[in-house]
Amino acid sequence: RVPDAWARRGDRVHLNIGACDWSSRVLVNGTLVGTHEGGYDAFSFDLAAAIKPGDNTLVIEVTDPGNSGGQPRGKQWDRPHGIWYTPTTGLWQTIWLEPVPAANLLRVDLRADYATSTIQIDPTSAKLPANCRIAAKVREGSARIASADLSATQPGQIPLKAVKHWSPDHPVIYDVELSLLDGAGRQVDRASTYVAFREVRLGKDAAGINRILLNGEPCFMFGPLDQGFWPDGLYTPPTLEAMRFDLEATKQMGCNMLRKHVKVEPQIFYSMCDRMGLMVWQDMPSPFFEAPKWDDGFPPLTDAWKQTFESELERLIETHRQHPSIVMWVPFNEGWGQNDLAWSARVVDQVKKLDPTRIVNCASGWTDTGNGDVLDVHIYPGPGGAPLQADRAVVLGEFGGLGLPMEGHTWATKDNWGYVSYKTRAELTDAYVKLIEALPLQYARGVNAAVYTQTSDVEIECNGWLTYDRSIWKIDAARAAHAARALYAPPPVLKPLVPSASSGAPGPRWKFTHAQPGEGWALPAFNDEAWSIGAAGFGKAATPGANIGTPWETPRIWLRRTVQVPVMQSPMLEVHHDEDARVYINGILAASLSGYTSSYQLVDFSPEARAQLIPGTTITIAVECTQTTGGQYIDVGLMDLVK
Repeated sequence: RVPDAWARRGDRVHLNIGACDWSSRVLVNGTLVGTHEGGYDAFSFDLAAAIKPGDNTLVIEVTDPGNSGGQPRGKQWDRPHGIWYTPTTGLWQTIWLEPVPAANLLRVDLRADYATSTIQIDPTSAKLPANCRIAAKVREGSARIASADLSATQPGQIPLKAVKHWSPDHPVIYDVELSLLDGAGRQVDRASTYVAFREVRLGKDAAGINRILLNGEPCFMFGPLDQGFWPDGLYTPPTLEAMRFDLEATKQMGCNMLRKHVKVEPQIFYSMCDRMGLMVWQDMPSPFFEAPKWDDGFPPLTDAWKQTFESELERLIETHRQHPSIVMWVPFNEGWGQNDLAWSARVVDQVKKLDPTRIVNCASGWTDTGNGDVLDVHIYPGPGGAPLQADRAVVLGEFGGLGLPMEGHTWATKDNWGYVSYKTRAELTDAYVKLIEALPLQYARGVNAAVYTQTSDVEIECNGWLTYDRSIWKIDAARAAHAARALYAPPPVLKPLVPSASSGAPGPRWKFTHAQPGEGWALPAFNDEAWSIGAAGFGKAATPGANIGTPWETPRIWLRRTVQVPVMQSPMLEVHHDEDARVYINGILAASLSGYTSSYQLVDFSPEARAQLIPGTTITIAVECTQTTGGQYIDVGLMDLVK
């Protein structure tokens, strides 16, 4: 229904669609007014040629090929299971009619130039009256700090003084009001928007490690994999408050970022992130790859589907580049859609060309094409890292996934899962905090960011901070935030006393045996002359995170070595174990470690063992490890964690 007032004013009527999955035809009173392909980007049609005052018939026809097509669709699957979820078809974002003046600000691109402290404005207008101009006002809060008269047809700029920079701790926003004025100074259209000044780029620290810099300073990025699924709306949150709740939960857990995973949200989501101070890694929703890579019946990723992917990716960047919260583009995830690596590498280069102001992640997880700004690894449960890169930063794009199904709050009554499962919220919180406390070690080694899986449970995945219905916090937020705060201090410096093989090179030489040693084997006085000698680490090839210096494939192994203790600030054990391990100092139990890790972790000493670390003395480090199934590996180092 078109109000009479719109017609009396001579307004044009625009139909705005936030997102519609996937191919849309829009008809008004039987007349085709437009078509669109793309499941995640907004589009709009001028209905003037078909609409009339009063009642009209609007029809939107939508076709979604689902699994049979190669279009970007993220984790939607016609047969949901595992990490693939119930699909969404049709109008899943807001749709609205809008009266638009005949002479209007059709579009205004604004960019906050960090280097020059100016707001760059590029307007696109329609049916301009003679001698029109744009009057711009800039406010910080309620205070007007700048104004300018600008051309309505040519790019312009507004210089600002004493600019404050946007960051998670201080998300400073500058509101901008634009008025389109005719030759007599009458306002014929207006628009309100905002900008923020911030810079994200790479730079080397004092040790020559590539770091992600925010406003020129190293910034460790930590937050959740945010999938944006809802039990009562799938892709669509039930309310605006529900959407805000997830973001507030992210802040409450002590995070400064999130990774928006293979989905694009409504603009208001990113506006909330802008104003709350949450950095966003924005994924492009994935197309899929042809069989038989995973033999799941995906169609071939043809040249036509590749072009579709590129077009939607370009529109994502074009329509979201104004958000200061978005600091990274992620074109691909875990090889999905990367059948043609030469093509996917070109896509990464094209993203960097389209937006050189942000970091570009060539592929989160694996199938690294060697370009872009970061090398991204996924390690579950982790955390862990990757070898340092000459011109890229290392990030941990996914880790964690600790699971706990809560009865009465699951999507399905059985077959729920997490990467590692726990029985109580207390156990889950303890394990989560332990993972977060291990991240400073990775930061010291060159990892710049860590993304925890995930904000909430999703369908049968029960590895969220929150249940799928968002009614239960499965992890104690206060303890989680306390652990996370340590991540935002400058990275610690690791000084090895006993180096491990974590760098990828063989570690130091240890005495070892595969046969049960005699009593007192961990004591300094024990005679180990009959033991073999080998370089760390000890294990079996293909064990996750292992760097093999000496093969070990028997059920058990015992290790010994001596070292002189220097003056240390905060000594820690560095251990990668698969599986159960015990570490002794001078025969005193320093740490008992159950299960396995997939990367190196920092472990504190028992008080009794720590008392043995007297500077100038010689100590004996002894280790035993037991292996039952799967991979196997043991390596122990002694580090001084200097803050």
